[in-house]
Amino acid sequence: QVQLVESGGGLVQPGGSLRLSCAASGIFFSIYTMGWYRQAPGKQRELVADITSGGSTKYIDSVKGRFTISRDNAKNTVYLQMNSLKPEDTALYYCNGRGAIMNYWGQGTQVTVSS
Repeated sequence: QVQLVESGGGLVQPGGSLRLSCAASGIFFSIYTMGWYRQAPGKQRELVADITSGGSTKYIDSVKGRFTISRDNAKNTVYLQMNSLKPEDTALYYCNGRGAIMNYWGQGTQVTVSS
């Protein structure tokens, strides 16, 4: 059974930091492109960052310089380090694994940035 399980979300004040983790099982993690998506209320889900099997990363402009995606293939885990958080970062964050054929999604973890 394929599972992607996110953790690390929570409530943080503007300017604070969180580190999201996504633990994968049931897939050949090392060959998957892994990504973090987010969806705010009333808005469409958007790709925040992804990382290929070779370690190449991409970010949406709004998070460049603040967020860092990384992966630990030995732990089958992908991370999203989020620094200098802003209220507009508030969303449900989803982990995604993309293979040659299939896409897999986690259940999401809530990030709320508010004072």
